[in-house]
Amino acid sequence: MRLKDCHNFGDFRKLAKLKLPSPIFHYIDGAADDEITYARNTSAFDDVDLVPNVLRGVENVDLSTTIFGKKLDLPFYLSPTALQRLFHYDGERAVGKAAKKFNTMFGVSALATVSVEEISSLIDTPKMFQFYFHKDRGLNDSCLERAKAAKFDVMALTVDTITGGNRERDLRTGFTSPPKLTLSSLFSFATKPMWGINYLTKGKFELPHLQDFVKEGTSTNSSIGNYFSTMLDQSMNWKDAEKLCSQWGGHFALKGIMSVEDAKKAVDIGCTGIMVSNHGGRQLDGSRSPFDQLAEIVDAVGDKLDVICEGGIHRGTHMLKALSLGAKACSGGRLYLYALAAAGQPGVERALELYKSELVRDMKLMGCTKISDLNRNNLRFRK
Repeated sequence: MRLKDCHNFGDFRKLAKLKLPSPIFHYIDGAADDEITYARNTSAFDDVDLVPNVLRGVENVDLSTTIFGKKLDLPFYLSPTALQRLFHYDGERAVGKAAKKFNTMFGVSALATVSVEEISSLIDTPKMFQFYFHKDRGLNDSCLERAKAAKFDVMALTVDTITGGNRERDLRTGFTSPPKLTLSSLFSFATKPMWGINYLTKGKFELPHLQDFVKEGTSTNSSIGNYFSTMLDQSMNWKDAEKLCSQWGGHFALKGIMSVEDAKKAVDIGCTGIMVSNHGGRQLDGSRSPFDQLAEIVDAVGDKLDVICEGGIHRGTHMLKALSLGAKACSGGRLYLYALAAAGQPGVERALELYKSELVRDMKLMGCTKISDLNRNNLRFRK
């Protein structure tokens, strides 16, 4: 199977599985507990039908949207995700360059493997920094100041990782950062020699925002679940979020909002956006899907801040449904991570081109020429 054989989300996933050692693949692919929420994040879109209009003159379609004061050429962006150089040696560089080519936003995690300074020197399109609230206040201050100095456009505080989710696949495979060989994983790493060669020869694996402050995840092997549970501050509250918003002084979002009550509080503390997200089903299994919860949140705060639907999106039609409910944009991690693992920057670019082509085609079939044409009259929910 080659990159040119990839025509959809599932194809990129298959190719990624062929390229990655089992622990690395299952870190991307897995979720919490029984992975019920993980599955529901996508199946939720199947419970609503699109109702197209015809004879609308749809020769030219404009997919652009504006979020956080920035105009994007696509109504979706690439969510920040951790440890990207484990998936492909170019990591965040590859994803950021692909985002630049398509003029959409790109997110960089505090647990990124390429620094905000390097990303800022490479990419001038809108950038988001994902902030994890650590116990170490010096680390928190460093992350904020580095992202600000690198002129990132948006700060997104992740609020749904107050402790690590029960990611049982990682427990079975022994996945850690940095990776370590175990008796159970040795065969998987040995059968993917190119991954190992690239990992050892394409530059040292680092977490540049963390390594001067913590050993876990950098020089000391740690699972992500254990990292969240031990290194992040479980006393984090709304006052902390409000203070961080004030310190940042620019566009500020909360990533991981799922209740109307919390969405309203986000408005109160000065947020300019929220990501309706359950962390890809990787935290609280049994929680509601973002798409299922989207309408309630849009109705409550959609006129006060940018509401983004994040998670479970595999198709352009999924994005159309979320946008029709009132989301300003969509986002996702697995949306591009399988493509990154499959082929680096060319893989991410192919994924973005496929999503873009799907959206243009589906907009025409819906009788819409711009994102603002999408509304709830286009939808019918099955009972």
